[in-house]
Amino acid sequence: MISPSEFVGQLFVVALLVVLGIFVVVVLLRSIRIVPQAYAGVVERLGRYHKTLNPGLNLLVPFIDRLRPLVDMREQVVSFPPQPVITEDNLVVSIDTVIYFQVTDARAATYEIANYLAGVEQLTVTTLRNVVGGLNLEEALTSRDNINGQLRVVLDEATGKWGLRVNRVELKAIDPPASIQDSMEKQMRAERDRRAVILTAEGTKQSQILEAEGARQSAILKAEGDAKAQILRAEAEAEAIKTVFAAIHVGDPDPKLLAYQYLQTLPKLAEGASNKMWIIPSELTEALKGVTNGFGMGGGAPRASAPHTDPVPPGATS
Repeated sequence: MISPSEFVGQLFVVALLVVLGIFVVVVLLRSIRIVPQAYAGVVERLGRYHKTLNPGLNLLVPFIDRLRPLVDMREQVVSFPPQPVITEDNLVVSIDTVIYFQVTDARAATYEIANYLAGVEQLTVTTLRNVVGGLNLEEALTSRDNINGQLRVVLDEATGKWGLRVNRVELKAIDPPASIQDSMEKQMRAERDRRAVILTAEGTKQSQILEAEGARQSAILKAEGDAKAQILRAEAEAEAIKTVFAAIHVGDPDPKLLAYQYLQTLPKLAEGASNKMWIIPSELTEALKGVTNGFGMGGGAPRASAPHTDPVPPGATS
């Protein structure tokens, strides 16, 4: 049998082993630190900064080294609530801002400022008031890029010692007072109406110019067409006259044929409802005489023949 003293000794050994095992586990847990990707850890040894842990497996000295909360090294986007800002012309506008920044030095972000998010917000508000305070309302509404650039430069310089880098600053909205918005809407509406009237007038003017130009071109083309048509008709008539004249000379018509053709042409002079009087040319009688003589229908006395005389021989005397 085991005596009571031996049993107590065994219990003490078992308890001691358990305590040692727990101590070893605690030591291991406090010695091994795994830092995720895109994070950094600041290690303090006996209350002072010792080193910065990189992502991966890291070993610490138990009960001497202390790991502060991990610092996010990724780019962060922070949207701040609307801030009232007074412009140069004493108008209060509400401005929303968005900051894009990134922690570049975990040690500076931990020890140089207590809360870098609050510091960035307050610095943004004060810088925004300084920048917009030197602009009037119209410049503030139309100079967003300029304001963004000035804010980024000032914030980047001021937050550099905090271990931060400001990558971008954006103004989400610039809201003027309601009365100013109403006046601006009326002004924009009037400007749009004025532009519409001007565009309508310009369109009407251009349309009239184009119509006049089209009419002028049409008249020019029509006149050119008429001139060419008259020239072509004149050339055709001249060619026809030449052809007829040549045919007449080739055919060698006698006076009887010409007189007959002349009589056939006379009725055409009386064509038309407006002809009230028909003037007979004086050549009509000569034409009639030629026709009657041609057909042997002359009704007058026979023309006297010339007296017949015998030829006188040369050298004879009467």
